[in-house]
Amino acid sequence: MAAMNLSSPSHTTSSSSLRPLFISAYRNFSPSKTLSFHSTNSKNLSFFSSPSSTPLKFTRTTKNRRPNLTVSAAGKLSETERVPVPPESDAVSSLFPSASGVYAVYDKSGEMQFVGLSRNIQASILFHQKSVPELCGSIKVGVVDNPDRTALTDAWKSWMEEHIELTGKVPPGNEKGNTTWVRQPGGAPKKKGDLRITPGRNTQLTVALEELIDRMVKENKVVAFIKGSRSAPQCGFSQRVVGILESEGVDYESVDVLDEEHNGGLRESLKKYSNWPTFPQVFVNGELVGGCDILSSMHEKGELAGLFKQ
Repeated sequence: MAAMNLSSPSHTTSSSSLRPLFISAYRNFSPSKTLSFHSTNSKNLSFFSSPSSTPLKFTRTTKNRRPNLTVSAAGKLSETERVPVPPESDAVSSLFPSASGVYAVYDKSGEMQFVGLSRNIQASILFHQKSVPELCGSIKVGVVDNPDRTALTDAWKSWMEEHIELTGKVPPGNEKGNTTWVRQPGGAPKKKGDLRITPGRNTQLTVALEELIDRMVKENKVVAFIKGSRSAPQCGFSQRVVGILESEGVDYESVDVLDEEHNGGLRESLKKYSNWPTFPQVFVNGELVGGCDILSSMHEKGELAGLFKQ
């Protein structure tokens, strides 16, 4: 998972939606027909296409709970016990639940490094244990009842706000631009930049946005439309999708639907194109796979590797 950012605390969540576990179960046209996509890197990259079906060439800027668990209805981060992370994967699986919820990761000196949310806390902790073992000393876990999108996000905000109120700072892993928590084991290569539809807000398009979307998803094997950039997702579900794609080792393109400067109007056009109301949205081989929930489920079942090889 990549870092989720919180500039200032503004929302307080009722403790009734969060059940921490004690002892606990751990987690961008010229007037011609030229189409040009830009990226955030310094070099000017573009692809061209005729009005025909000539392929576009993209370039870029750069379950059950264990019987020994005690469940508490208290929802405060401060009232949740830290559970040491054992070095063995099997032991992690036996300690932490595969339930949905929030989790806080502390290093071996007891300093909080990251607050995350997950549809499978156990799988997330296992991933972190393999990718950044030196930062995983202990974990606090809060299982969320009726874990819809709003409940999970509110629980995450509640823990973040409590930590910021106490310390005056955001956990390092949640700071903007931090990529530690989506890094693959052994270190991931430098990430690509995100694709942009235009070089700026004043650019006038001569092709409908839905046509651009169609070409984009059909000319790239995997495209993830997310909130924020791949290096700094702006919502927990986009963060989770980036983490899954990174952990799968798949070469994918990312597009920031919140970037109105370069991708103005993309959010609403994409909803119409895909007939899918929420984000993130992941396309593989020109077809919509789904959002965070579907991708997470396929990842946990080991089904994504086969899909990406098709």
